[in-house]
Amino acid sequence: MGAPILDKDEIEALERDVVAAVAPPETLEIGGWLVPTDDGTIGRAKSAVPLSHDLGPEALAAIEAAFAERGLEPGFRIAETPGLAAVRAALAARGFTPRQPTVFKAGRSEQLAAFSSASARILTEPDDAWAAVFLGEGFDPVDGAHRVKVLTRSPGAAYGAAGEGGATQAVGVMSFGATWAGVHGMRTAAAHRGKGYASAILGALGREAQARGVERVALQVEESNENARAIYRRAGFTELWTYRYWRKD
Repeated sequence: MGAPILDKDEIEALERDVVAAVAPPETLEIGGWLVPTDDGTIGRAKSAVPLSHDLGPEALAAIEAAFAERGLEPGFRIAETPGLAAVRAALAARGFTPRQPTVFKAGRSEQLAAFSSASARILTEPDDAWAAVFLGEGFDPVDGAHRVKVLTRSPGAAYGAAGEGGATQAVGVMSFGATWAGVHGMRTAAAHRGKGYASAILGALGREAQARGVERVALQVEESNENARAIYRRAGFTELWTYRYWRKD
């Protein structure tokens, strides 16, 4: 299957749903950009993103000023696509550097639902055992606590949990926007990796999306995370584009 090609309206719909999923306290719209203004550890919740991949740098100064007025470090999330070359050049000229290459992927709930039939639970809200996975060995406790907070406030989200004997040893979240469902927060406790729990959660989340009548699913995964990328490929996700976060040193 080749990579899906999104038109201008689909890109805008996807980016709006991605920002809404992390529920920033305020989201501005400036010159064709969404500007979420969270102050935590999740890049998507505190980085301006263009609603089109054919946009110039005219709004960059106003966006920087909006962050500064709120006492926030300015940040941008920019796709590595040809139509945003002028934006990337302008950001470099303004002292920003790109980091954390991340792959944007898209799939279908039908294919995701069929990926794994193994047992996983769907929660309407995360319990203490679900949150504890984010705070377990090998994870940054500050980042984990913030992610639990943000993912808990994602409107209408479904929370996946899996583990041996009904325990929670792996977790994930599915957000639901106006058009897209999004997979977020996939984590497995270090001692329980390789047991198929992540696959079980993905399958359960796919069935939840089907039950809600949502066909399109998106996710983001760091380019360097080959283990996760391999799972997502097997689950039917294909690459849309790679983006980077742009911040000042």
